[in-house]
Amino acid sequence: MEEKKPFYLTTTIPYVNAAPHIGFALEIVQADTIARYKRLRGYDVFFNFGSDEHGQKIWQKANESRQTPQEYVDEYAAKFSALKEQLNLTYDAFVRTTDPHHKAAAQEMWRRCKAAGDIYKKNYEIKYCVGCELEKVDSELVNGKCPLHPNLELEIRIEENYFFRISKYQDRLRQLYERTDFVVPDHRLNEMRSFADKKGFEDFSISRLKAKMSWGVEVPDDPEHVMYVWFDALVNYISTLGWPEDAAKFSHFWNGTKDCIQLAGKDQVRQQAAMWQAILMSAELPPTGQILIHGFITSSGEKMSKSLGNVIEPTALVEAYGTDALRYFLLRHIHPTEDSDFTIEKFKEVYNADLANGLGNLIARIMRLSETHLEKGTRPALHDFPSAYTEALDVYRYNDALVFVWGEVQFLDRMITESAPFKVVKTDPKAGRELIFKLTQDLYHIAELLAPFMPETAEKIKTAVVENKKPENLFLRKE
Repeated sequence: MEEKKPFYLTTTIPYVNAAPHIGFALEIVQADTIARYKRLRGYDVFFNFGSDEHGQKIWQKANESRQTPQEYVDEYAAKFSALKEQLNLTYDAFVRTTDPHHKAAAQEMWRRCKAAGDIYKKNYEIKYCVGCELEKVDSELVNGKCPLHPNLELEIRIEENYFFRISKYQDRLRQLYERTDFVVPDHRLNEMRSFADKKGFEDFSISRLKAKMSWGVEVPDDPEHVMYVWFDALVNYISTLGWPEDAAKFSHFWNGTKDCIQLAGKDQVRQQAAMWQAILMSAELPPTGQILIHGFITSSGEKMSKSLGNVIEPTALVEAYGTDALRYFLLRHIHPTEDSDFTIEKFKEVYNADLANGLGNLIARIMRLSETHLEKGTRPALHDFPSAYTEALDVYRYNDALVFVWGEVQFLDRMITESAPFKVVKTDPKAGRELIFKLTQDLYHIAELLAPFMPETAEKIKTAVVENKKPENLFLRKE
């Protein structure tokens, strides 16, 4: 048997200082769609998800709630883990940065970077945004504040920290950015090229004094320091593969090709495409194959975020409309790489038009005819995926793939209207049954196309066709 080609993908791991919001649901649903599609195409898929559990924000929130940091992250990690059922996810690993293996992997990464001469100590003063867990330079600020967290005051910090020598890797990073598909979309890659050429990368702090902030992975051979959350957290992408002990699994999936991808939001381009890649270079490990950057979900044009207090939690939408309705909206009506606005009003309008009156009505019409006029169902042979569909998904244009599928839905609707099988079956039963049978075959094919996007709906359609039984209405209209 031919060995399956490996495909690795990972989301960023969310910072567990609040419940999941719809902005993160977008990233994990996009990733799950890719994973499901690649499995259908015959790949050996490893899909990573998890939780980022160290750093100052966690430490502060735990103190405010009168919990230990571990109690606090256990509570919130469980909320993110619960997304597996709520959003019908198929990830293979849920990595936690408080796991003993991950902490050991982060410490091994530190040792390798230090052995390469890329970690050193110095005193420094910075402007620090607690919301980003990142230092900020003046050119990044708007009216003296972080543009992503304008409601938070910047902290001025003066202390001795360990630094990572990213400046050593300027030329190698520029060479990496010559790959035209390393960061998608193009303008995000151009951001990194411009930053590297005009500003250059400055060495960045990778530790904090334990006496000031104790919640982190201890620095090897220096118990007075803990790792800066970004150094620790980024290692999850390979610790989840058993690195460094499981060399076979690691090399199988983390291979530096386009079949080794990371998903991230547009506020993490520098961390993913520069900081993490330089750390990998220092440790003499392959780079990421491709980094997919998505935009923000906005609310009335403003970024949706926990710190701004304008988030929408996916749980409530799932309870009211169902998992597949939310997955459909995020994949069809939120742009894959640019900012998109979300309102409950728009969500409800799309639900009624596309799902209740569209797909749901089509399923009911066809299966009512089939159950009435055909003696038994059938399981059609697997269709080939149309090129318009695969070409869109191969470059992660989920919306375009769904536009194609809905074109098929509308085509079947027109076919029913124009061929009128409900009339033909009365005057010419044999011809009518053939028309109805063809409709069930085409409906089954639509289910095949929907499987990566709306897996529960796809299975219900297939079951209905095979059993020749009209299902309960899958999408009830909402008034």
